[in-house]
Amino acid sequence: MRRLLPLLCLILAACSGSAPTPEAPKQQTAAAPTIPADAPVILAFGDSLYAGYRLAPGEGYPPRLEAALNSAGVKARVVNAGVSGDTTAAARERLAFTLDNQKVKPSLVMVGLGGNDMLRGLPPAETRANLDAILTELDKRHIPAMLTGMLAAPNMGKDYVAAFNPIYPALAAKHKVPLIPFFLQAVIGNDALLLDDHIHPNPQGVDRIVAATKDDVAKALKAAANAT
Repeated sequence: MRRLLPLLCLILAACSGSAPTPEAPKQQTAAAPTIPADAPVILAFGDSLYAGYRLAPGEGYPPRLEAALNSAGVKARVVNAGVSGDTTAAARERLAFTLDNQKVKPSLVMVGLGGNDMLRGLPPAETRANLDAILTELDKRHIPAMLTGMLAAPNMGKDYVAAFNPIYPALAAKHKVPLIPFFLQAVIGNDALLLDDHIHPNPQGVDRIVAATKDDVAKALKAAANAT
């Protein structure tokens, strides 16, 4: 996800007219809720946006999501399986190893990939095939999943945008998984919520993304529990 500024800033035009983003919660000073040992595990499987690029321990999306869910009474442990720079192909290669080495089988896997594919101008057909394979493997293992999507920047060209943007809704429908259409919706274009690369969220930006997505994650986790 590095050096996406020339691409992602242009996404703002495509996102105009969307609903206001939720306000980020203020930093909590109280002690974090105790997480039960048997709390369901959410595996955050993605790239730098999950990995917590240039953030201190505890400031990235997985730990902040975990804190927000538990504070809201949704018991969950969120495991960070994000790798900065990962393409969908690289993530596909490490998926089995990652799953096989989890101490507890995940109750839900969040899949957040594709931005680096776009950055490198990789064929959208390859991105689709890799994400499809990842979701198919999760299906085979009977592990519920959800997608957090990405949008192609308009300057990638109309043909690229037309091929890339439908990937996430199409795969969400095919695999019957929940979808957050654009993971960066709550922060893109707001420098107060971004690192100095103008791409990756700073701690305040992470909280804004958590505020915008935690209800969807909680709903997906509940649906996964009911399906088992």
